[in-house]
Amino acid sequence: MKFDHDKPKSKLMSRRGFLLASCLALPPVVLLDATEIEPTELKITTKKLAKGPGSCRFLHFSDLHFKGDRAYMAQVVKTINGLSPDFVCFTGDIVENLPYLKEALGFIEQIKSPVFGVQGNHEFLCGACDEEIAPSFARTGGAWLSNREQLICGDRINLIGMACVAPALFPPRAGVKNVLLAHYPMRVEKLGGHRYDLILAGHSHGGQVRLPMIGPLFLPRGVGPYDYGFYTTPAGTLYVTSGIGCMGSTIRFNCRPEVAVFEI
Repeated sequence: MKFDHDKPKSKLMSRRGFLLASCLALPPVVLLDATEIEPTELKITTKKLAKGPGSCRFLHFSDLHFKGDRAYMAQVVKTINGLSPDFVCFTGDIVENLPYLKEALGFIEQIKSPVFGVQGNHEFLCGACDEEIAPSFARTGGAWLSNREQLICGDRINLIGMACVAPALFPPRAGVKNVLLAHYPMRVEKLGGHRYDLILAGHSHGGQVRLPMIGPLFLPRGVGPYDYGFYTTPAGTLYVTSGIGCMGSTIRFNCRPEVAVFEI
């Protein structure tokens, strides 16, 4: 299966141009919202997948695409810390350009809960290697789970990380809740018949521009029909987040950035 890391650069630029052209066609008031307000109007999505004692409360975010917007990133970190999750899951795309990586990882290190993350296609495209990224996640008490799994929350949850490039497949463990982290939503169709309690993905940004009754105007490869929200699949419940940052142009319409909080 081939996804965005196989695209030539010209194809990536066409997406940026398409989103920009789409928003320029909007009325001025809507254009102002799409470019100045909504891209940083962070929302919190919550979902209980379990009830009663012994459950873990955790947070999912994805697709930072950090480009130097320090005030917004500080807001994201403050929001995450204010929610005090037991742990945090990140599903790829810290930056688009390597010079921003060190500063972006500095924000990750400010998160006060253990952060567990996996590789996105932009880690591959910009040349950010696992060895550069892993220490920052470890400093939070978490880990960079590039084709790795780890038991957490008193060994009640098995957190499984699939790398974006050359992913390895880990079957779910018996007797625990299995949460799978993957960047591409369409990985859900390539899980060898295994079933997980929850699958978390990013990459789509929810389309960034979503029109009422139409949906996203553009989606990258690797998303398929799973562009945003909850899906019931043969491999388990899938949640695709709208992400934190923007791909290319800083534009969002009817698709706010988010962090998602789960209880399992």
